[in-house]
Amino acid sequence: MIYVLYALIIGALSAFAFAPVGWWPLLPVAFAVLSELICRSKTMSRGLLVGWAFGFGQFVVGLNWIATAFTFQSNMPAWLGWVAVVLLSIYLAIYPAMAVGLAWKFGRKDRVALVLVLGGAWAITEWLRGTMFTGFPWNPAAAVLAPTPLIEITPLIGTYALSGLVVLLGGAVWLEYYRRWLPLVVIIAVTTLLWVLPSSPVPADPLTVRNVRIVQPNIGQEDKWRAGFDEEAARRLASLSGPPGPDARLLLWPEAAITDPIEDARTDEHQAFAQFQRTRATTLLGPNDRLLTGGIAIASRDGVRVSGAANSVYALGPGGKILGRYDKAHLVPYGEYLPMRPILSAIGLSRLAPGDIDFTSGPGPRTIDLGSPWGKIGFQLCYEIIFSGHVVDERNRPEFIFNPSNDAWFGSWGPPQHLAQARLRAAEEGLPVLRATPTGISAVIDARGNVVQALPWRQAGKIDAVLPAASNSATVFARLGNLIPLVLGFALIFVGIVLGRSRR
Repeated sequence: MIYVLYALIIGALSAFAFAPVGWWPLLPVAFAVLSELICRSKTMSRGLLVGWAFGFGQFVVGLNWIATAFTFQSNMPAWLGWVAVVLLSIYLAIYPAMAVGLAWKFGRKDRVALVLVLGGAWAITEWLRGTMFTGFPWNPAAAVLAPTPLIEITPLIGTYALSGLVVLLGGAVWLEYYRRWLPLVVIIAVTTLLWVLPSSPVPADPLTVRNVRIVQPNIGQEDKWRAGFDEEAARRLASLSGPPGPDARLLLWPEAAITDPIEDARTDEHQAFAQFQRTRATTLLGPNDRLLTGGIAIASRDGVRVSGAANSVYALGPGGKILGRYDKAHLVPYGEYLPMRPILSAIGLSRLAPGDIDFTSGPGPRTIDLGSPWGKIGFQLCYEIIFSGHVVDERNRPEFIFNPSNDAWFGSWGPPQHLAQARLRAAEEGLPVLRATPTGISAVIDARGNVVQALPWRQAGKIDAVLPAASNSATVFARLGNLIPLVLGFALIFVGIVLGRSRR
């Protein structure tokens, strides 16, 4: 069992390769050690346990921010947050165990075959992790490369294949230890080739100058839903948004920046109050300005009682006119809806977001055309941005993605990890991503995945920027999606199996 303990420790240490620590070389080194542990495992069950322990250690440390979320729910004891982290990690670690099990099965007798199968299986199991049971693809291995030049490979192969490449780099280091230098040369050569291959070109400067202002009011989760705080929130948003200027601008506010309903289908009184919220917000707009803000929509079948609610992003014009609305499609269990509500509510485990009504999900990625000069805008609300290949309406491709979020309950580790994954989406799709969060990290990300401007965590402020240009055409990944990493993953497994059998 000593190897299982080693795997647990190495997995926990590898979490520091991700943001906010960002020691990215730790992850390839961790995969090198993991390869050795797989090779030394005598049975399939021992190999599976080694893979599970590695994943469990990484997830428990890397997802510590989830425990912070529970501190904002008075109906739940704070220690329950760590129970949630452990339980989630127990499940998520199944996917690394599957990858390691395949590597042990087909590669234990040949080190090169083991590395190839592990790299391919890791890419496929990460895709599975982001797909099964609503999916939770947080912190893919590729995320450690977001701050490095290797993010430029993402438009060609996608996030999950880039994760497989991280595994291959670690495996090549391990093979080098055994004086198997050729795989390292091949992997470095392929990586370099992918890096220099031209993907969809991105203009240095946008053809149309579109001024944007991102507002970060630094409103913590402890205050956001507090009774009577809405006036203070409105004051902060107004002061940072500033008066309209001579040039048209796009004003961007965070998720649920307005906590009272922006649309309400109940009585005339409720509808009038919603109109008041929209009008108050848009008094800051000039005649050609537009506001994108997170808000809540209330549905009612009988015009009296609430029948549903949506976590939405609104496009508003002067006078509070609604120009478009996007409803969040990928809802967070226990955050935006409560599974088994009657049972869990009875024992005090109500959902993390306040209220007794579950949000209903929208239809998926949507593009809204605001006309000149803003053009077509795609929306991804909060953690929806982490789902590779599912952030854009392929039939109506936008010119940029707006990603409002409420990272205020994500602790200090969650926001920079969230930002890293938004960078991967920008690079994959060849589209700028604009992030607005109440406490940070708000940012302007260009179509290559580079952070152009950002506001630090827990700091009030605003970003004034010119919207970066999108790529001239859809990237390879944007056209083919996750078919690329799946094909590459299965190809690596196949080559590894053939190579392993030919050398026996």
